Amino acid sequence: MEHVDVAVIGGGQSGLAAAQALLAEGIRPLVLEASDRAAGSWPRYYDSLTLFSPARFSAIPGTPFPGEGDHYPHRDEVTDYLTRVAAGLDAEIRLGTRVESVTASGDGGFLVRTGPGTVLRAAGVVAASGSFGNPHRPRLPGQDSFAGELLHVADYRAPEPYAGKRVVVVGGGNSAVQVGHELARIAQVTLATRAPIRFLPQIRDGKDIHHWTTTSGFDQLPPAWLARAVPGTLVMDTGDYRRALEKGLLERREMFAALDGEHVVWADGERERVDVVLLATGYRPDLPYLHPLGALDESGMPLHSDGLSLTHPGLVHLGLEFQRSFASNTLRGVARDAEHVTPPLVAHVRKAPAAVGL
Repeated sequence: MEHVDVAVIGGGQSGLAAAQALLAEGIRPLVLEASDRAAGSWPRYYDSLTLFSPARFSAIPGTPFPGEGDHYPHRDEVTDYLTRVAAGLDAEIRLGTRVESVTASGDGGFLVRTGPGTVLRAAGVVAASGSFGNPHRPRLPGQDSFAGELLHVADYRAPEPYAGKRVVVVGGGNSAVQVGHELARIAQVTLATRAPIRFLPQIRDGKDIHHWTTTSGFDQLPPAWLARAVPGTLVMDTGDYRRALEKGLLERREMFAALDGEHVVWADGERERVDVVLLATGYRPDLPYLHPLGALDESGMPLHSDGLSLTHPGLVHLGLEFQRSFASNTLRGVARDAEHVTPPLVAHVRKAPAAVGL
């Protein structure tokens, strides 16, 4: 059985931030990444995805994002950036290694199973596997009868296959509006939402909104305060999305009541033939390997406080949405959370009988 001090599960932005913070404390972690590249889910997002934050506000501390600071990096730029961050870390990153389960070792440590007969013994664990692998697919009334294509934005790559089709995008967040706007150039598109879309101007007084959220400290406000101050979902917009809706290039309607065969049944009873229903309904933490440990609630959400497990000392989380702040699951915010969870994790590891490198 292989022994390690800390196993970091996930080699994306959260796992790399965790490795960086642990290295600063003198611990060389083992990073376990299921894919063939230490870039997390970025290579699998849709082709046109660009960040909603400029390059200067989209970097892990210590490794500036290349290029002009005010440009909005493309998906592939982020992938390349994270790959370079990984290459610069003095930590072992084991690619093609999917974690199947984590259980307690009985002495304060953990047993991390990565395949049949393959077990790592770790004094500490960082769950940093993100959420892309667990897209939220709400059950829609009548969906089993739907004769069209039903997919999640996690499965969407480019607009070309939908040329000339009637498409309904479910959701009113950034991804829903961005993908809907892209599809509207070659298809008839409606955004189906439960509330009106709320736009947040991307530029204020000549500066990107992330300049103001960062310099004001808004990025670091606790989630409970944010829920009261900013209810609902805001969509970043340079003006293109709002104009598209105002000009009728992109339509918004109240969420439909049901699917029925080839049709969507709208809230007012109108029946309309639809080719594609695209769910832009978000993601949930992708943590199935923690079920055997008993570290999740009945819905699969982690039991934690600011990233520290409430069930198992030595287990910490990174990259959860609103884990500690508005920016917790972003490139610019995850390092702060890593610095928060690392000291108690290191203290646990230094005391654990399973520790091997200290």
